[in-house]
Amino acid sequence: MSSTTDKLKGLANEAVGNIKQGIGNATNNDKLVAEGKAQELKGETQKTVGEAKDGVKNVADKITGR
Repeated sequence: MSSTTDKLKGLANEAVGNIKQGIGNATNNDKLVAEGKAQELKGETQKTVGEAKDGVKNVADKITGR
């Protein structure tokens, strides 16, 4: 998966997770809040992976002179 794809999927998971948490809080549904938090954390991890891929690519480009 490309770094851009990782970051986009991460953003989407964060957004959906936040929505689930909001709905769960509004309806007093602890299970939905927990699912939302888990999905938000998954999204944060995906974004971090995408950013790390970008960092590695930038270092490799500097080493190779690109």
